[in-house]
Amino acid sequence: MTPAPPRLMFLLSAAHRRAQRWIEARMAQTGGLTSAQSGVLFYLGRADGALIGEVAEALDAAPSAMTGLIDRMARAGLVERRADPADGRAQRVYLTEQGRAAREVAKDGLAAINARLTEGFTEAEIDTVARWLTSLQTRFPQGADR
Repeated sequence: MTPAPPRLMFLLSAAHRRAQRWIEARMAQTGGLTSAQSGVLFYLGRADGALIGEVAEALDAAPSAMTGLIDRMARAGLVERRADPADGRAQRVYLTEQGRAAREVAKDGLAAINARLTEGFTEAEIDTVARWLTSLQTRFPQGADR
């Protein structure tokens, strides 16, 4: 009898939920940031002054969800919104000093999370998993009907 193939979608979904809950709990202990907020801080650390839509696209989030997230982060003093000088209707997002400090805390937390995720696996195994997960982004493009 042939063994049943691994239930990849179930395993991927269950792993995502479990890791997300663990990450959220860890981030709450170390600085109160959510993983979504951390993602914004990491992106702005490389692209400060990005358009809200650019941040949403980079983080694979809906623009409407990103607008709400940016609003909450602005109220928390982590980012500030400014009108785009070339198009007053567009909003750019900038890190505040408090946001920069929170980004450093999140970076430390991310290092610990990545260490936990890779514990017990060889570099070659991690490379294979990373290659597979990266391939999912092109196999299942956002907004595609395929």
